[in-house]
Amino acid sequence: MKTIRCEWCEGSDLYTNYHDTEWGVPVFDDRKHFEFLVLESAQAGLSWITVLKKRENYRRAYDGFDPEKVARYGERKIARLLSDSGIIRNRLKIAASINNAKQFLEIQKEFGSFSDYIWSFTRGKQIKGKWKTLAELPARTELSDQVAVDLKKRGFKFLGSIIMYSHLQAMGIVNDHLTGCFRFREVTYVPPPQPSRNASLPHKQ
Repeated sequence: MKTIRCEWCEGSDLYTNYHDTEWGVPVFDDRKHFEFLVLESAQAGLSWITVLKKRENYRRAYDGFDPEKVARYGERKIARLLSDSGIIRNRLKIAASINNAKQFLEIQKEFGSFSDYIWSFTRGKQIKGKWKTLAELPARTELSDQVAVDLKKRGFKFLGSIIMYSHLQAMGIVNDHLTGCFRFREVTYVPPPQPSRNASLPHKQ
């Protein structure tokens, strides 16, 4: 019996594996959140598969996506990144990743973790899509607009609403696997009954 998947991952083993094992799985690890923020901002104007192919190169070049290390990058490191053919060599995107690392650390200080911050927009609950076809999938939503606006106020760059919706989908905050996909039920997340330690919603402040 053929396994039914979201159509967008077909045609590439790398893409299929990403879909089957990562996309939409709820993430609470800050290092993983930062990794995807770097990759997603680098993706702007490009396809996600292009970035996935360079993912391991990024992990090497960006010190395992350690935000504290990235936040300390200076001109010498920027020069090395610009000469690294294994990543996307765009000065503005590289500069944005360093800037965003600094703002990421500020959010950790304020909320305890970036995970607590980003999940607070949905009060710790997963938004579950009801999409049957790819044509129904939105590129952005009111939620991603709210997150993007708040991040912009906090100084983040190259993370607009469309990119942030991709982040919400990838991190499982939004479950946008098509309803016929075998992963739709597998990545469904039911939060624990205890309240989050951060009750305030950043977009309500």
